[in-house]
Amino acid sequence: MPAWVDGAFGEYAKRMPREARVELLEIRPEKRVGGKTAAQMQEAEMARIQSSLPDNVTTIMLDERGAEWSTLELAGQMKNWLQDGRDVAFVIGGADGLHPDLREQAGRLWSLSRLTLPHGMVRVLLAEQLYRAMTVIQNHPYHRE
Repeated sequence: MPAWVDGAFGEYAKRMPREARVELLEIRPEKRVGGKTAAQMQEAEMARIQSSLPDNVTTIMLDERGAEWSTLELAGQMKNWLQDGRDVAFVIGGADGLHPDLREQAGRLWSLSRLTLPHGMVRVLLAEQLYRAMTVIQNHPYHRE
């Protein structure tokens, strides 16, 4: 990722409170060689994602077909996740999107936008929205309605 992506993600991640710590786990994308189809690329990526997810984790897949949440709705979701006590994994798909089987296995599908967004931009938007939702929960003035 470009330095601006790492820098912006890192800034929001370090602002998160201890009870909602954010960790980034990057999964190596499948190499685009040998005339692989989009479906083959998705399948290979799905296997890597599934093997990287811890047991007993709530999985939220970012997908343009997912539910669109306002910041306040995300804050409500985060309250529930924090009370549940399980880790939450947010999965951002690769260039070919998420495999349909992976989307079906998700705890939830969430759409940041109906637009197709670059991976790095999604990473930054996700980190900022998680931070913003936590400030709502904590009654911090960062978010204004």
